[in-house]
Amino acid sequence: MSIDRETFENTSEEELTDLSVPDQVLGFLVAHDDRAFQAREIATQTDLDEGAVSTALTRLKQRGLVEHKATYWAVTTDEDRLHSYSGYERATALFNEQLGTENKDEWQEHAPEEAHPSQRDEV
Repeated sequence: MSIDRETFENTSEEELTDLSVPDQVLGFLVAHDDRAFQAREIATQTDLDEGAVSTALTRLKQRGLVEHKATYWAVTTDEDRLHSYSGYERATALFNEQLGTENKDEWQEHAPEEAHPSQRDEV
């Protein structure tokens, strides 16, 4: 995954190397917690190898940090479990530093009117 020049210059080497593939995948899913993604979409968006992303997702699922349905993956809705994962804090801090903190009210202004297919209650 690429980082901007400012992050490159202002982040310690330890902080940059601490962000493992699972941390990056989890950070991506947390940043998009209102959606579910296929592994290849996550790989493309994070600039990671699809095989590494798939392995990371499997490990994150074993820890109860992500949910899996058909070919889609989403971050868990269990906030306590999520916050107990040490990589969550590092990933969140780095993504906030790179992209700024989230303002959910602003997101709602731009949210589509219709729910994503993964969020529909179709029978």
